[in-house]
Amino acid sequence: MSLARDIADLASVTTRLDTVGGSSGALSNRNVIINGAMTVAQRSSSVTGNSGSGYITCDRWNMSGGIGTRTVTQQADAPEGFYNSYKIEITTAETSPSAGHALALEQRMEGQNLQMLKKGTSNALPITISFWVKSNKTGTYIVEIDDNDNARNINKSYTVSSSGVWEYKTITFEGDTTGSLDNDNAHSLRVFFWLDAGSNFRGGTLATSWESTTNANRAEGNVTFADTIGNTWQVTGVQLEVGDTATDFEHRSFGQELALCQRYFQVVSASNRVRSAGSSHIYANSVNYFVTMRATPSTTKSGGIVSNVGLEACNNVNTTGFRYEITATSSGDAYYLNRDVALDAEL
Repeated sequence: MSLARDIADLASVTTRLDTVGGSSGALSNRNVIINGAMTVAQRSSSVTGNSGSGYITCDRWNMSGGIGTRTVTQQADAPEGFYNSYKIEITTAETSPSAGHALALEQRMEGQNLQMLKKGTSNALPITISFWVKSNKTGTYIVEIDDNDNARNINKSYTVSSSGVWEYKTITFEGDTTGSLDNDNAHSLRVFFWLDAGSNFRGGTLATSWESTTNANRAEGNVTFADTIGNTWQVTGVQLEVGDTATDFEHRSFGQELALCQRYFQVVSASNRVRSAGSSHIYANSVNYFVTMRATPSTTKSGGIVSNVGLEACNNVNTTGFRYEITATSSGDAYYLNRDVALDAEL
């Protein structure tokens, strides 16, 4: 009898594990969002006077910004179970944005990491996003899933009900039977948190079902977040998973999260020394990355201690390392010590 009960209990547990999130799958590796708890910020923890777009503070989160001026921070303010959030605060308001401008926060994802969605097949699976949000600007906001490979999108709304209070939101998007995702390392899908938008992105009917992208249907009904100085919006605990049910946030260790982020951006240290050589002598050494990068990165050099250096270059750059070369301006020692090289392979 005891053995029979054990077998029955094991079968019950297996069934529950297999149906987490409303789909088959393991408890780990459920969340396809990287740095959803905003723990990693390799570039900066705070940027003031921001008025443009780009990867600014928390890794993997791209600001689509053309409305107003903002302070953007990795904020030590979060609901219980988290520590950090991504915070945007309006410092220069804009009440009449240009038609084609937008203000949003997005994360882009590789197609090869999304094949389990079965997108473009008759068995396409739903996906659910869950997150914590806090804003002093109450009202309706839009979350979009955008298919970059097939120019398709789906948009759902959520409501910030109370000013300055952390609120938990879950939104389910049905599977899309049209348009498969490329199985490669390029940008296939993105999550897009709308905050504000010009007239090109409003005025239509919100695309609450998958459709070919029509800009006017993307941000219809969204609040005008950038219209007042001091408006703030914060988000953390972002999880995107297969299925029609949100599960508890999948916490990863800082080391795991950092390594995932370093696939797209990392900073390495380069040092070289030329001894008693003229300006024609090239000294080179190999610099290896912490993790293999998504694609061959761009390189940006900064900092370090320099003496008598003429030419400097990062050559033979690939996904695992590069050749760091310097020459001297004249005879004698030349060196560059602890030179930071930022490597960018973002989508």
